[in-house]
Amino acid sequence: MQRYEFFNRLEAIIAEVGTAILANIDQDAGPRMRWMTPATLKGRPGCIYCVGAKDSRKIMGLRLNPNVEWMIQSKNLDCIINIKGTVNILDNPSIRTEIIHAIGPKLGVFWKTNLEDTEFLVLETVMDEATLYEPMLCKSRKVSFREGV
Repeated sequence: MQRYEFFNRLEAIIAEVGTAILANIDQDAGPRMRWMTPATLKGRPGCIYCVGAKDSRKIMGLRLNPNVEWMIQSKNLDCIINIKGTVNILDNPSIRTEIIHAIGPKLGVFWKTNLEDTEFLVLETVMDEATLYEPMLCKSRKVSFREGV
């Protein structure tokens, strides 16, 4: 599977479901999984974006260990995508504006749970590798996003 084919499939599933699970190691060195609202941005293939409150446990954990894994699945579970990558924490007004336009209307829960701290950062996951599972077809395909692979 070519990178662009994978990325098109990823974008379609994100548009369909609007949520995904992000797994990382938190500041106490324990595993942590969270429901997130991911986005892809045109012109930036190979990255997934989401937001986090500036002083949250998630941000603290990602500063210590930026390695993550995403799991995104279609509504009928005929396609499940796992993505391993590294998070860059971005505090840039331009990218924040771009992300708010992409996912702002879907962030109702984020705003409700972060009333005290409305300042947010953008989490950019740079993909290293991805696996696309199609369980009904007994298929599994890997895609590498590392240069030279």
